[in-house]
Amino acid sequence: MCEVMPTISEDTLTQRGSQNGAEDANFEQLMVNMLDERDKLMETLRETQETLSLTQERMQEVAHERDLLQRQLNSALPQMPCHLL
Repeated sequence: MCEVMPTISEDTLTQRGSQNGAEDANFEQLMVNMLDERDKLMETLRETQETLSLTQERMQEVAHERDLLQRQLNSALPQMPCHLL
């Protein structure tokens, strides 16, 4: 006895080939979209880090100005004795 393999029609092979091609194209498009999204997120991260750095610098400047003004205020106002507070 001999086992006979079922025949595979050319139409079936063509359909599978086009399905694989479509899947490859979809996968490639997904990868491109993911890379584009990654690039956008990286740019947003850079901008946010720059903004944070500038904000921290400004905060230090403002703290320094506050300290200077506090010293000027303290030196300009008469000192009250502790027992009057």
